Amino acid sequence: MDAPLRISLVLPAFNEAAVIGRAVAEAEATLAGRFAAFEIIVVDDGSTDGTADEVQRQLPTSPHTRLLRHGTNRGYGAALRTGFEAARFPLVAFTDADCQFDLSELADLAALAADHDIVAGYRADRKDPWRRRFLSRGYNLLTRTLLGTCVRDVDCALKVFRRAALAQLFPESRGFFVNTEMLTRAGRLGLTVTERPVTHRPRAGGDSKVSLWEVPRTFRTLVGFWWNEVVWAARPVAAVTQARVTVSEPAPARRPASEPVRPAAPRGRRREAA
Repeated sequence: MDAPLRISLVLPAFNEAAVIGRAVAEAEATLAGRFAAFEIIVVDDGSTDGTADEVQRQLPTSPHTRLLRHGTNRGYGAALRTGFEAARFPLVAFTDADCQFDLSELADLAALAADHDIVAGYRADRKDPWRRRFLSRGYNLLTRTLLGTCVRDVDCALKVFRRAALAQLFPESRGFFVNTEMLTRAGRLGLTVTERPVTHRPRAGGDSKVSLWEVPRTFRTLVGFWWNEVVWAARPVAAVTQARVTVSEPAPARRPASEPVRPAAPRGRRREAA
């Protein structure tokens, strides 16, 4: 791991003109005081509301920011992949363009990457509507049960990857299944994952791109992925390799966790599916 820390932050954006300027400004200001070198890669995923124009206006005062554009809307996962492939630094992180995460915590997550391939945040005090929290809880249960993802908040949009590990995880999913796909593959490859609670804030503006219509679509994707990647692929050996996940809590004086800490799984231990 290179020291001091150098990081690429990917911001996928689709019709986020109302908040993308603030997102870029926050990222520039926050990362500047915490990383020796950094870049911010905004991937405009075929927006039709002037998102790219807002980013262009920010560029003269945002020296670390690059803008990549999709001609048409390809999906959240495709936008992330474009950003991941363009990243240049040893650590690669991503977050959403809606300003729901406190990027000052990114340095703490990045420091944990010295000992782990993936550092995943989880929303300790989630600010989303109750219906979305309810659906997310059920989805996380499904992914842990069927795919062995192990993490408590698979879709939390604040994660840090070692670039070498990420190169093995570039997603094929174009939609919101991307986090599940990547963490499932991480488990199959034996990569190490640690979790840390992160601050979650109300959306700064604009509208969420996750609608109720995404629920049946994502469920079908989950079931199809489980059948093809777990059941069918593992016919000779009825075992599902799970990622080695630990929980990295911050010091109590700084930020106590709001949930009980699960004991860390021993490194290298694999749990067979029933």
